[in-house]
Amino acid sequence: MTQQAMKTLELGVQGMTCASCVGRVERGLKKVEGVGDVMVNLATERASVTYDPATTTPQMLLDKVKDVGYEPVTSTLDLGVQGMTCANCVGRVERALGKVEGVLNASVNLATERATVTYLPSAVSPGQLKAAVRDSGYEVLETQAGQDRSDVEREAKEKEVTDLWRSVRFSALFAVPLLLIAMLPMLYMPAEMWLMERLGSALNWIMLALALPVQFGPGRRFYRQGWAAFRHRSPDMNSLVMIGTSAAFFYSLLVTLAPQIFPAGTAHVYYEASAVVITLILLGKYFEALAKGRSSEAMKKLLNLQPKTARVLRNGTELELPSDEALVGDLISVRPGEKVPVDGNVTSGSSYVDESMITGEPLPVQKTAGTPVVGGTINQTGAFQFRATKIGADTALAQIIKLVESAQGSKPPIQGLADSVVRVFVPVVLVIAAVTFLTWMIFGGPGALSSALVNTVAVLIIACPCAMGLATPVSVMVGTGKAAELGVLFRNGAALEGLQGVQVVALDKTGTLTEGHPELTDLVLTPGFEHAEVLALVASAEQQSEHPIARAIVDAAKTEEVPLSALQYFEAVPGFGLAATVAGRLVNVGADRYMAQLGLDVTGFGDEARRMGDEGKSPLYAAIDGQLAAILAVADPIKAGSLEAVRVLHAQGLRVAMITGDNARTANAIARQLGIDQVLAEVLPSGKSDAVAAIQQGGQKVAFVGDGINDAPALALADVGLAIGTGTDVAVETADVILMSGDLRGVPNAIALSRTTLRNIRLNLFWAFAYNIVLIPVAAGVLIPLLGWRLSPVLAAAAMGLSSVFVLSNALRLRGFKPPARPGPAIRPPHLLPAPISKGELA
Repeated sequence: MTQQAMKTLELGVQGMTCASCVGRVERGLKKVEGVGDVMVNLATERASVTYDPATTTPQMLLDKVKDVGYEPVTSTLDLGVQGMTCANCVGRVERALGKVEGVLNASVNLATERATVTYLPSAVSPGQLKAAVRDSGYEVLETQAGQDRSDVEREAKEKEVTDLWRSVRFSALFAVPLLLIAMLPMLYMPAEMWLMERLGSALNWIMLALALPVQFGPGRRFYRQGWAAFRHRSPDMNSLVMIGTSAAFFYSLLVTLAPQIFPAGTAHVYYEASAVVITLILLGKYFEALAKGRSSEAMKKLLNLQPKTARVLRNGTELELPSDEALVGDLISVRPGEKVPVDGNVTSGSSYVDESMITGEPLPVQKTAGTPVVGGTINQTGAFQFRATKIGADTALAQIIKLVESAQGSKPPIQGLADSVVRVFVPVVLVIAAVTFLTWMIFGGPGALSSALVNTVAVLIIACPCAMGLATPVSVMVGTGKAAELGVLFRNGAALEGLQGVQVVALDKTGTLTEGHPELTDLVLTPGFEHAEVLALVASAEQQSEHPIARAIVDAAKTEEVPLSALQYFEAVPGFGLAATVAGRLVNVGADRYMAQLGLDVTGFGDEARRMGDEGKSPLYAAIDGQLAAILAVADPIKAGSLEAVRVLHAQGLRVAMITGDNARTANAIARQLGIDQVLAEVLPSGKSDAVAAIQQGGQKVAFVGDGINDAPALALADVGLAIGTGTDVAVETADVILMSGDLRGVPNAIALSRTTLRNIRLNLFWAFAYNIVLIPVAAGVLIPLLGWRLSPVLAAAAMGLSSVFVLSNALRLRGFKPPARPGPAIRPPHLLPAPISKGELA
């Protein structure tokens, strides 16, 4: 490779602290094949790399920087792109951005009209990226300082709809009378005789006068964009319309100006074809723009949740400020019926808050001092004050909106099929059109020229890649928006597609299937003892212990408002239990062997002990003043909704596995209660990913659901990782799908929505491809010799518009998706209910 063919790239490198770091980065980069010179500067934190682009890519250099332990600096930019009309436009913008030195990845979405670019800020600026989009023939939607991007995009879309409707009305004003003049004589012969007697050859000039304003008025957009596409060697839908309507118009113009040069009987004009085709295509674009607006309804709902103002208390005065002016640490007041402006923690007051648009849970959640509140949620009847903890882009709502936008803008793998076809589609159509014209000119007989023209124009008009370009992104856009309404967040299109193909759902137990903290579930008394008395004495004896079982007993006493007494004496008996003196009474709590050591017979509780063992609980016994007083059990209760979630997963044809560190007996007892198919018990925290891999070894695709830090490796290894949104940040960051609430019913809902969305996409793609495969030959005239059927360019234009409208309408059906597991009163296994605690006595 000559030196002239080498390229130099500037990389930002974070984490270097000394000369050794510089040397490590330089040595690492020089090991990459195709790399020549490397210079790393510690002061500027940059690496200058000369490399051979034939063997080395910028991504390979970034990966090597990561391999040696440092972080390459990359940025992501979202650009609003105006003027795209079909999948070819998407490809052209992506190629233009991809050619810019320093761009790592460019993804363009036709439905959202956005380009997402990952680039090296040290090598390229946002201005250069915008220039690349403009050079490819499209406009970049700019936002001014202080403007909200969503407002600018909404105004641009509203302007687009308004402009299209104005163009449609203007075109129809001329196209409708033109169509009547052209078609009425064919339907009613006396009308043709009357027109010829009155107007004669002037009729063509009248039709020219009607067609001219349409062709070069509203039709000018097709020339402008179509010619730009040809200049960039990427012809698109606009190019096809430009060629087709121009052929019809200028052929007719030549017939009007010089009819004598045409053979007798062939001097026909087709002004109505060009004018009506333009009108119908604009009408289809108008309906398409309206449908695109409806496809982002869920996103609009999320954006509308963001409150505009906040009541901030500063220096003893309540000020009504814009929400974005609130600061972390501000004390904010919320009145009944108002929205919570930012995230925070309640300091005083109490109320119930509707969090349904964040979590998908239908019931309002009680808020008291110390509980968190989320910006955008709606306060009900009470009033409270809270301290702001997160503002602006850091709030939960802002993060959700960002995540949904990212998912809507991403491409699922299935999109690759459409992209591959679209890349060659328009050139192939142009070849088919040329072959159609030549075939009819050679074999068309006396009316060969007219037939060749009409059929060629019909081919050019019918073959539109719009439906192909919209088939996937619109469904993804509507599907992910609907998921957000249900409290399910997909990180990207790949997660949305991957979830529909899973065969096994593996569930973590603690915190996912269960509440994640032990509760007192059973307290059965010996005759002669009172419930409150026993609970108070046992809880008092346990109150100094930090053991989870002790905490559960103390919490139960506090919940029932049973007063606790001070300990006068306490002794832990390792391996057996404890002994304590409370209010002058001796209390012993422990296992059956401890009771035996004390000389107490527990066989009277035999049935209760066996029941608890079958339910996976470990029974404890309490003795007071030397007498057996009660048998009690503490367990981690199953979450509301877990049983229903497992039932629905089975109904969806999926196997359900549970991965837990609990002992096999407890795990199997819970699995029996829930109907779980496979149990992997006594798994170490570090072994959950190995358990997932073991399930995958059978060739099955696995979705893993977890909530803790120790679940992160399993979430990453699974084919699709789902994190409970109430879990740790590490789990949420690692997962592909986030369930905003702790309700496990979100899992079957997410799977059902994924399957429905992919079916929707497949139907869209089938329609888009089948439409072209069937109708292009018809437009070319293959049925004329057989059945005498000819596809008029006017009908071709109508069919082209309907194809896009069909795809959009089909995608919009996803807005009516009904989740199979509705939030609401849940079925919980009766033996694992945390309350009420049994107060029955043994006979």
